[in-house]
Amino acid sequence: MQESPPIVQFSHVSMQFPGVLANDDVSLAIRKGEVFALVGENGAGKSTLMNLLYGLQKPTLGAIRVKGKPIGPRHDPLRAMAMGVGMVHQHFKLVPSFSVAQNIALGAEPRRRGVLYDMKSLNREVAALGERFGLPVNPTDTVGELSIGLQQRVEILKALRRGADVLILDEPTAVLTPSETEELFQVIRRIVAEQGMTVILITHKLGEVMRLSDRVGVMRRGKLIGVVDTPHTDERKLAAMMVGREVIFDEIRVGAPSPQKVLEVQALSALDDRGLPAVRGVSLCVHAGEIVGVCGVEGNGQTELTECIMGMRPQTGGTVLLNGQDVSRLDPRGIRARGVSWIPDDRLRTGLSAKATVTENLLVGKQRRPAFSALGIHFRKRAARRYAQGLAEAFDIRSGGLELPVGSLSGGNMQKAILAREFSFDSPVLVISQPTRGVDIGAIEFIHEKILEKRNAGCAILLVSADLDELFRLSDTLVTLYGGQITARFAAGQVDPSGISYYMTGGRQEGALDA
Repeated sequence: MQESPPIVQFSHVSMQFPGVLANDDVSLAIRKGEVFALVGENGAGKSTLMNLLYGLQKPTLGAIRVKGKPIGPRHDPLRAMAMGVGMVHQHFKLVPSFSVAQNIALGAEPRRRGVLYDMKSLNREVAALGERFGLPVNPTDTVGELSIGLQQRVEILKALRRGADVLILDEPTAVLTPSETEELFQVIRRIVAEQGMTVILITHKLGEVMRLSDRVGVMRRGKLIGVVDTPHTDERKLAAMMVGREVIFDEIRVGAPSPQKVLEVQALSALDDRGLPAVRGVSLCVHAGEIVGVCGVEGNGQTELTECIMGMRPQTGGTVLLNGQDVSRLDPRGIRARGVSWIPDDRLRTGLSAKATVTENLLVGKQRRPAFSALGIHFRKRAARRYAQGLAEAFDIRSGGLELPVGSLSGGNMQKAILAREFSFDSPVLVISQPTRGVDIGAIEFIHEKILEKRNAGCAILLVSADLDELFRLSDTLVTLYGGQITARFAAGQVDPSGISYYMTGGRQEGALDA
């Protein structure tokens, strides 16, 4: 790629939080018209660096320039957008009840005579904007009724309408199907080639980095380890730069499930929080020593299915069996007492208590055991700290201290705290949702090894993930879920990631619902 002057320049930038140096003397130049990927472990500082650029935080030391102009001490997202910097967060900042056009124009609505909200003019403008950038949308659609891929499109258009020519995308494919991911890649290539835009991609998926980026910046523990031209590297080299050692992702040998049925779901039905059908007659079975992977675009009943199994949500029909016993009416404590551990998809809502300490969260479920509680009255703090410290070291949970609130941890470290706690139980059944979302590549390798260890020890595992590579790597059996129904079932190796999109978006395999 021909050398061009930097559109974004970081010069000796440091960012200090209490007890943590998030960015350590980072100097980096990003060129106009390139796709620049920023990768690194959780806590490496990549998101912090982009938050500084977008004005969500202010650097402790150093300077940042955009198009040659230094950002000022009052730099914030409004000023960043005025300088042409836009950011699409992993968790979209949209109002579900508003239309597409209203979301795109939020805070910058066109008005007639400076007073009246001009909806017709806005709809025309949004439709034209979508056509211009190859991101067609219906301006009058309600955002909450759109697919995740279309919602992301709305977020991108929102940034483009405000004049962004530097677009930061934070984990943009985390919840997309393979076909939606390919559509996004085409959009990125088009706006870079035709509009001369600069795209900064924060991602854990090195395959996407290799396919899409021109250059890659690798961060580790707050420092910029290096910047490499993508054609001159590969996934293994990047992974080694990220974690400081070689990372090996070999093909996984399929396990040998036992004929013993451990977890059975029979014709299960349930409603979502709005009282609408979310799980509709789902039947599946997980044997001892088997991983059953559930594929599906988010919002198709995966969360409600796992909540029903765990006693968190009442079912409107069907049964849940553990080793042949009906546990459909048990509460979560009763389910866990029968030997089921759970890693939920929403780590803050159901996985952790954000205000409780790291130690307290790691101890949940064991706090009444004699090792940590004298006569059920006196809490043994020293024993609890030692136990928590051991788990933190084993799972590389990075924090400013185990007595700090768990909500102060990065998302990836919060996820590792849940995994450490749930894997510490000797449970014959594991229900796992999104185990590696927001987790770095070194931790992904570790988590996958732990999941496989559990399977090989005879654990029955139901695995829900938006990462198809993860599902294909780990699962012995795959089912696809669409509209709360199972649309297809496959043994490992019967289908590839590109072919499964058909079933994830409503296509049906003959006999799948009757299996």
